[in-house]
Amino acid sequence: MLLVVFNDFFGKEEDYHIFILLFFISMMVWMIRWLIIQIKFILRLKKDKTQAELMHLKSQVNPHFFFNTLNNLYGLVEKDTAKAQELILKLSDMMRYSIYEGQNDWVTLADEITYLENYMDLHKMRYHKEITVRFDVDVEDSHVKIMPLLLIIMVENAFKHGVEKLRKDAFVYIRLKATSQNIDFEIENNFDTEEQVGNQGIGLNNLKKRLELVYLNKHELEISSKRADIYTIRLRLTL
Repeated sequence: MLLVVFNDFFGKEEDYHIFILLFFISMMVWMIRWLIIQIKFILRLKKDKTQAELMHLKSQVNPHFFFNTLNNLYGLVEKDTAKAQELILKLSDMMRYSIYEGQNDWVTLADEITYLENYMDLHKMRYHKEITVRFDVDVEDSHVKIMPLLLIIMVENAFKHGVEKLRKDAFVYIRLKATSQNIDFEIENNFDTEEQVGNQGIGLNNLKKRLELVYLNKHELEISSKRADIYTIRLRLTL
């Protein structure tokens, strides 16, 4: 009976079949569109979650360093005003970079290098002992982009677990080589073998998480010891 009504309405049974076909096609189109909207929504949530996690990880980068440096600068102001002023400017540049540039998705390698140099200069001021710090840079294009506050984690780790614990003959050797396609960053430092070894701490765990979020399948991180008292970490990035 229903078929007769449809036949009377459409005139021919073929028209009815065409209607059914068009109905199912329109339903399929609607369902596909709904699925696309849902997938986009899920991807947006995932991206927002990733960005939130990255911001949290960035906020964990060396906040105690700034407080310690300010305390050292306070004592230096009366002893060597000119030197104190120079270091205050470096600290100001570091804080600006960390607060503002550090919130960006990408920065130039040149800016990241300047941040590392300021960090090492301020660290040298902190110690009342001889330390050897060497930073060899071989960069083909300093305008390549890199995730901000990435390399500093390894540098901070070398000073915190190496230089700060040793009474004498402390050294940190840093090598940076970069092209438009790759970045190769290596740090070698000595440490006190009596100190606990093997606990990588928050810094390197932070580094690994950030690498997984941004450089998934585009990075190699190697941690080794050439000697019992020498620690080496090497990071290779594909841009």
